[in-house]
Amino acid sequence: QVQIVESGGGLVQPGGSLRLSCAASRNILSLSAMGWYRQAPGRQRELVADIFSGGNSNYADSVKGRFTISRDSAKSTVYLQMNSLKPEDTAVYYCYAQGLAGDYWGQGTQVTVSS
Repeated sequence: QVQIVESGGGLVQPGGSLRLSCAASRNILSLSAMGWYRQAPGRQRELVADIFSGGNSNYADSVKGRFTISRDSAKSTVYLQMNSLKPEDTAVYYCYAQGLAGDYWGQGTQVTVSS
């Protein structure tokens, strides 16, 4: 079992930045992958970015060049640095962790981009 706790969401103006944090209850290097999905009202949940145990990362086309996923294994935490935010980035952002026994999800953190 892995507990996931997200933080860092909020309200930001277009063009602004936020950093989301995702803390896991176990060593993240023992997990196959961790990452972020988001879900906007009336839309399906979509992958934003993820990072794999070997260090490779993957991004949705819509966030490439604006978002950066990183990790601090000593803190068992994954970060999502979001720059140049757009109104269409508004969503609930969910962190996930992929372990041998399955996937684990956080409760989500709201990101609202609005003037």
